[in-house]
Amino acid sequence: MSILVDRTTPVMVQGITGKIGQFHTGEMLKYGTNVVCGVTPGKGGSEVAGVPVFNTVKQAVAATGAEASLMFVPPPFAADSIMEAADGGLKLCVAITDGIPAQDMIRVKRYMRRYRQENRMRLIGPNCAGIITPGQALLGIMPDHIYKPGKVGIVGRSGTLGYEAASQMLALDIGVSTSVGIGGDPVNGSSFRDILELFESDADTDAVVMIGEIGGPQEAEAAEFVRDHMTKPVVAYVAGLSAPKGRRMGHAGAIISAFGESASEKVEILREVGAYISPSPSEIGTTVRDALAKAA
Repeated sequence: MSILVDRTTPVMVQGITGKIGQFHTGEMLKYGTNVVCGVTPGKGGSEVAGVPVFNTVKQAVAATGAEASLMFVPPPFAADSIMEAADGGLKLCVAITDGIPAQDMIRVKRYMRRYRQENRMRLIGPNCAGIITPGQALLGIMPDHIYKPGKVGIVGRSGTLGYEAASQMLALDIGVSTSVGIGGDPVNGSSFRDILELFESDADTDAVVMIGEIGGPQEAEAAEFVRDHMTKPVVAYVAGLSAPKGRRMGHAGAIISAFGESASEKVEILREVGAYISPSPSEIGTTVRDALAKAA
């Protein structure tokens, strides 16, 4: 079992004919991802790396049975593409696009609430690295060679820190069940809590690495879930310990505006609920190793 995607998941690429879409479609195919179609308006009938291209999501789903989408659509058109994916019947959309206005994402979330809960599409991102289930499927832009199949899940707002965690774990011979980048924007599709819930119910995940950062309430909400529902060890690192209040640091969502949004406050909240805290980004791997040893 794996969360979100595996080797059987039929995948669509929105924005497949652009240079970025073409490159990452090739990388996903090399990895073994089941890419069955692409969508670019006006390019229907063409192909990219042998993958058929359609004009609309509904046409592509009807012809290929696609269930998940990886989206490389430019920011001005990205919100409409996410809503098209939801309307087209997809179960999952991973929005890689950076720079989507927050007001557009608010419109997306309102639109997606129209669907009944059982039919609602899960959105990952935007401004994220995507998803990888090592040895099965890559639905993102991760460097796949640093991910070894294993039993530790990774979820983070920062793609690069997610890569760092996977690389350190690989050096310690610790494998990854699934890695999910939820994105660094202030308005995103899935939260830490959402992904922690999936890892908690996944039989193939024994522990979780959670990589947070300053700004927003997501880490505090995740801490409540860890306290009340998680039975598996959670290793946490929160970036931005030296960030000054009121100044954006890196991601659009990384700005401290209220109590509980600084790195130090988030660390204490997570420590209080029993999470193992990595004191620095260079110690994520060893903290995971120690947490697994204590759990065993």
